[in-house]
Amino acid sequence: MSPLIAPTPATQVIGLIGGLSWKSSAEYYRLINEEVVRRRGGMHSARCLMWSFDFADIEVLQRTDRWDEAAHLMVDAAQRLQRGGADFLVIATNTMHITAPHIEAAVDLPLLHIADTAAAPIKAAGLRRVGLLGTAFTMEGDFYTGRMARQHGLDVIVPAPADRATVHRIIYDELVQGRVVDASRQAYRQVIERLVARGAEAILLGCTEIMLLVGQQDSPVPLYDTTALHASAAVLRALSAGA
Repeated sequence: MSPLIAPTPATQVIGLIGGLSWKSSAEYYRLINEEVVRRRGGMHSARCLMWSFDFADIEVLQRTDRWDEAAHLMVDAAQRLQRGGADFLVIATNTMHITAPHIEAAVDLPLLHIADTAAAPIKAAGLRRVGLLGTAFTMEGDFYTGRMARQHGLDVIVPAPADRATVHRIIYDELVQGRVVDASRQAYRQVIERLVARGAEAILLGCTEIMLLVGQQDSPVPLYDTTALHASAAVLRALSAGA
């Protein structure tokens, strides 16, 4: 009998909490594997596990402000990934990082926080004042903007209330359902322009679906895509294990 082929040395298993929505989770999977190929070439791909939610269940809890119940489900997902053999965790969404403290308290695995992976290149570029686009929960909650301010020294500004409502509606009514509408792209461009007028030196796409709608061509200042940054950081961590 031929011996089993050992996995590539010094490669950790990425534990992805996905389905938040499946559209962005598919992007995570694609980006992670493309980055592995870019770094290792050939037929390499990522060693990863994913627990994927039915996002309709999570959306109800978000909309009805039942965050304790949402946290319970997120902890359960993290524990499933830990039992499955993941070496560290990636929450494949910005908004559900609101539950990050619950997960970190409940499992023994490190969590790669999306706000940290987004802040790193912004600081490296010498920028300090950044405009944030995301769900209302992300734009208005302290779990994200507060972390960026306290841990990374960034001045995060968010759109005015009417613009926040527009950004949030487009995410839930269109992007998570796979709809990309030209009029919504123009609406986002206008929101970006107003943030830049208020002094934003860069724009942070703080929702993992927004990159489906807008790109650098839609902004007069640098755009930072949290999906791509988070996925790249996950690969770097996985491949540098034991290095």
